[in-house]
Amino acid sequence: MKIITTTEALAALCDEAANEPYVTLDTEFLRERTYYAKLCLVQMALPGKGPERAYVIDPLAEGLSMEPLLALMRNPAVVKVFHAARQDLEIFFVDGGVIPNPLFDTQIAAMVCGFGEQVGYETLVKKICKAPLDKASRFTDWSQRPLTEAQLRYALDDVTHLRQIYEHLRRDIDKSGRADWVAEEIGTLTSPETYITRPDEAWQKIRTRGQSGKFMAIVRELARFREDYAQTRNVPRSRVYKDDALLELASTKPDSLEALGRSRLLLREARRGEIADGILEAVQVAQAMKPEDWPKPEKDEAPLQVNPALADLLRVLLKAKADESGVAQRLIAPTSELDAIAAGKRDLPCLKGWRGALFGTDAMRLCDGELALAAKGQQIRLIEL
Repeated sequence: MKIITTTEALAALCDEAANEPYVTLDTEFLRERTYYAKLCLVQMALPGKGPERAYVIDPLAEGLSMEPLLALMRNPAVVKVFHAARQDLEIFFVDGGVIPNPLFDTQIAAMVCGFGEQVGYETLVKKICKAPLDKASRFTDWSQRPLTEAQLRYALDDVTHLRQIYEHLRRDIDKSGRADWVAEEIGTLTSPETYITRPDEAWQKIRTRGQSGKFMAIVRELARFREDYAQTRNVPRSRVYKDDALLELASTKPDSLEALGRSRLLLREARRGEIADGILEAVQVAQAMKPEDWPKPEKDEAPLQVNPALADLLRVLLKAKADESGVAQRLIAPTSELDAIAAGKRDLPCLKGWRGALFGTDAMRLCDGELALAAKGQQIRLIEL
């Protein structure tokens, strides 16, 4: 097995890869005890068959610079192929400041090609490569050295089969003319905003309902402090304090270490030291804010006035379109968007772009009484009115 442990060997591999149309990639990492994922392994395969052109790159090897690999990630002539790429891309963005481009995600492509919703890598290996996949090493500690032969085999399997999967899906997409559909979905993955969490905005991810502006000001300051503390010290935010403890603090408004000690939900480590000081300061800052500086709580929207019969017809139309096109229903339109259409909403993703062309236009015609549905055996037919 080819294990890359020196910068010179990595540079030679990446120079070779730069002459290929694509490479397949995967990573192994740990993040249970850190805020940011700790990269432990990168697997890469060049076009070919078998393990001959598959490599394991050890980023934990002493003296190894990942810059040759980052340069390859920026190379516009080489397609970087991943399966379910989000977490892999976050690592490259955080550690190296780069998002692999151009990118191909086989999970997204598989949903466009009729393999179902969020199809797993193992399923694609079985269906396309007709091969079994040993997942026994999935939950091992990838930071431990030396790696076992079983771990290395598992790691390489994640990129060797990916070559055949990519070539199969690429042919299907080119044949169907859906390359733009895949590119539209991958656009979210290649946006830096997908991987940036700003402390000032962290409060927006905390679920609260019907609370006052002052309460939300305390939530915002507590969430800001927690996010900044977790990022700066690279610890999970839950190790600082969990959401339920944050909401308890926003309600009790502690103003001293003694008051903080009465919290039912706060971890012991958070009742003293830097975290305790940060909590008390966050509460104090929020308490001193003027009302005009409080966050504006979102008003609960009135329940959608859904036409249930129309919603049912839209579900039938969606299934017919999904069956006809081979695209996963959830990728075209989630149930919530169908209900929103049936309630009169129109600014929805399923009515735009490729989704609009595939489903949205006919959905609007159905709503406007220009289109009807009829059943013929197991098929649904569209009838012009």
